[in-house]
Amino acid sequence: MVQLSPPARQPVPRRRPRLAVLDGLRLVAALMVVLYHYVGLGHGWAIESRTLFPQVFPFAAYGWLGVQLFFLISGFVICMSCWGRSLGDFFTSRVVRLYPAYWFCVLATTAVLVLVPGGYVRLAWADVVANMTMVQAFLGVKPVDPVYWTLFAELRFYLLFAIVAWGGLTYRRVLLFCCLWGSAALAFNRFGWGSFGQFLMPEHCWYFIAGMAFYLMYRFRPTVLLWGVVLVSFAAAVPSARLTWRASVKNMDQWVPFWPVMAVLTVSFGMMALVATGRTGRLTWRWLPVAGSLTYPLYLLHQYIGWETVTYVEKTYRVDPTVLLGGLIGAMMLAAYLVHRIVEEPLGRWLKPRVRAGVKDAAGRAERSGVRVTPSVPRARAERVPPGSAVLPGVAVPGRRREPAVVGAAAGHPEDDTLCPVGCGHHTAH
Repeated sequence: MVQLSPPARQPVPRRRPRLAVLDGLRLVAALMVVLYHYVGLGHGWAIESRTLFPQVFPFAAYGWLGVQLFFLISGFVICMSCWGRSLGDFFTSRVVRLYPAYWFCVLATTAVLVLVPGGYVRLAWADVVANMTMVQAFLGVKPVDPVYWTLFAELRFYLLFAIVAWGGLTYRRVLLFCCLWGSAALAFNRFGWGSFGQFLMPEHCWYFIAGMAFYLMYRFRPTVLLWGVVLVSFAAAVPSARLTWRASVKNMDQWVPFWPVMAVLTVSFGMMALVATGRTGRLTWRWLPVAGSLTYPLYLLHQYIGWETVTYVEKTYRVDPTVLLGGLIGAMMLAAYLVHRIVEEPLGRWLKPRVRAGVKDAAGRAERSGVRVTPSVPRARAERVPPGSAVLPGVAVPGRRREPAVVGAAAGHPEDDTLCPVGCGHHTAH
C-alpha cells in the first residue's frame, strides 16, 4: 500500500527565499524561444535564416523547447509561492504579477503593427480589447501576438491548481493532485471527451506535474514516489514533444533530427533535479534576479515586433544580418528591462493593495452570508519518511534547515514574483 505521508518538513524562513538559479533558467528559456522565432522560423529575412546564420540555426531550431523548460519551472515556483497562502492570496499574486506588463505589451505590439509597415496586420480593435482580459482564448478571439498561447496554458494550470490552493497546500494534497491530473489527462487523451479533455492539457500537463513534484522534493526530501512521478512525467511528455518537433520541422521547412529534443528535455529535467536536491545553492550571482525580471516582458514583446522590425529594415536599409540580429535581441532585452522598471513594478505596487482589498471584501461578504471561502491554512506537521522511501545522499536530513540561495528584496523583486511562460504559437500540435 502506497503511503502518502510527507517526509519531515524543512523549516521555512520568514521571508520566502528566491532561488537565483531559476532566474537564470528563465532567461535561458526565453532566449531559446527568441532565437527560435528570429532564426529557426526566420520570418522577415530576405534570405533563408539557415544560410544567414549557419552556426546558430542548429541550436535555434530547437528553441521551442524553452516552453517546456518554462512549464517545468512554473510548476515548481507556483507551488512554492502559494505554500502557506490562501486562495485569495493566490489570486492576488497572479493578477499583480501577470497583468501590468501584459496590458502594456498588448498595446505596444498593436501600435507597432499599426505604425511600422512590415507586412503584419493588427487585429480588429474589438479583438484587441478582448485581448486585454487575457482570456481571449476562452472567448474564441485570436491573440494580438501568437506567443500568448502559453498564457492560455498557464491560466488553465492556475484554475486547476486553485482547487488545491482553496483547501490549503499540503504534501498529500499536492501529490494527489499530480497523480489525479496525470491520470485524467491520460484518460481524456485516449478517449477524447471534448473540450474538457483539452482543458486538462494532456500534451503539456506533464511539465507542470514534474515541476510540482520537484518542489515537494525541495521542500521535504526526495523519495522513490516523487522520483516515480518525475520519471513518468518525462516519459509521458515524449510523444507530444515528438509531435511538436514534427510541426516545427514543417514550420521551418527545414529537416532537423529528433535526438536533440530528447537531449534538451533530459538536461531541462536534470537541471530541475539539481535545484530540487539543493545542489544549486551556491549560484547566487547578483545579475541573476535582473535576468529573471527581463523574461516576462521579453516574451510578451519579442515575436511580432521583432518580425515587423526585420521585415522593415531588410526592405529599407542594407544592414548586416548578424548586426541586425544582435541589435534586435539587445533592443528587445533593453525594452523588457524598461517595461519591468517603468510599468510592471510601479503598476504592480499600485494594483496589489487594491486587488487584495477587493478580495478580502468579497470573502468577508461571502462569509457573512454563511459561505466559507477562506479556509485556514493547514498546520505543517513533521512526519517521518514513509517506509521504502529513498533519500538521496547529501540531501538535508529531517529537522535541519536547508539554506537555499536567497536574493533579498534589495534586488527589487516582490516576494511573490513567479514565473510566466514563453512560447511560440506555431506548433500545430498545440
